[in-house]
Amino acid sequence: MLRDLLQEAYGAMQHNRRRTALTMLGMAWGIATVVMLLAYGNGFGQACANIFANFGTKLMILVPGRSSMQVGGQKAGAQLRLTLDDVDLLVADIPQIMHITPEVGKDSNFQYETRTYTFNVTGNYPNVLSVRALTVGQGRFYNLEDEMQRAHVVVLGSEAKEKLFSGRNALHERVRIDGLSFEVIGVLAPKMQAGNDNINKVSFVPFTTMSDLKDTHYLDSVWFNYETTEYLRLEQAVRSVLGTQHQFNPTDRRALVVFNLMEQVKEFELITLGLKILLGFIGTLTLGIGGVGLMNIMLVSVTQRTREIGMEKSLGARSRDIFLQFLAEALTISFAGGLLGIILAYVVSLSVGRLTLYSAMAKHAEAGDIRLVLDPVTLLVSTLILALVGLVSGMLPAIRASRLDPIEALRYE
Repeated sequence: MLRDLLQEAYGAMQHNRRRTALTMLGMAWGIATVVMLLAYGNGFGQACANIFANFGTKLMILVPGRSSMQVGGQKAGAQLRLTLDDVDLLVADIPQIMHITPEVGKDSNFQYETRTYTFNVTGNYPNVLSVRALTVGQGRFYNLEDEMQRAHVVVLGSEAKEKLFSGRNALHERVRIDGLSFEVIGVLAPKMQAGNDNINKVSFVPFTTMSDLKDTHYLDSVWFNYETTEYLRLEQAVRSVLGTQHQFNPTDRRALVVFNLMEQVKEFELITLGLKILLGFIGTLTLGIGGVGLMNIMLVSVTQRTREIGMEKSLGARSRDIFLQFLAEALTISFAGGLLGIILAYVVSLSVGRLTLYSAMAKHAEAGDIRLVLDPVTLLVSTLILALVGLVSGMLPAIRASRLDPIEALRYE
């Protein structure tokens, strides 16, 4: 029976090819719009994920501040100072922490031959490479042996290397940092970065070596990544541990400033979801216009084939058969147009390539731009929307055709 319905639908479409082609074109344009809008939403979400992955998603940064609440005998306004003892305490009390590193930095004078620039240099443990999602472009990063020996080695940021060495090889050359000689053992790969806080100009030295450039007893910040999904509870645990240690209220956000990147990730995931829903709704409305066109054409077809319907009913066709006949014709046009629209969407997405987003405001940020992402979920959602629109558009004409009185239909001129 399904084969017969499809043959009848094909025959009816062949009867008026121009009208059928125009109707299919309207449906193709509608479904192509749905697919591309959903693909744009996916691309926006992927671009945001790439931006956050550039900094590290499951990452917390602890920066000491001043208390704003009075606790016990401590007055408000007391300065919080973090030390290596706090780093060891966090490691001992919070097992969810994977890698942790203290950080002490300063702006220093870098000199190579006759070139002198001021760049930020920071002292960290070797695991800062994974904590801050850094990638070595040339050479190597310093290791535990360098840390233990207080080796005077430095890993230059990509822009710092270009300023000092231009296109020359920097590995194993010696630069002077605040007058002290350091061997360049590595150069970091460029990272996407916006604003004045440019990590591509930051250079890294072992934490123990940093003490030759600046007093490292008190830390500027503490960085760590973790392996739990309960990032808010983890932040509360960190505040509780350090609040007990330094006698400040754990709820005092000014005493200990915590940058929790997962909070921003979740916010952008909600924004992305809202954008996908909005784009899907707009695309559905566009496809609905094509569905209205399909409904009008099918109503015209019912009117033109009134005598044919009367003849079929007089020969024993049931209302159900007439209903399925016209509904199958509408769905066939819908899905043929839908297939054409999906092909069109693929061609457009491959032709468009990369759409500028984050690279307009940041360097080395091509990964943060939008690419139209056509995944199986997008195609499934688009197909369901197409089926719904085709079903609704074909339902009214099919019902009208099935309810025609055979005698009146045969009299129709």
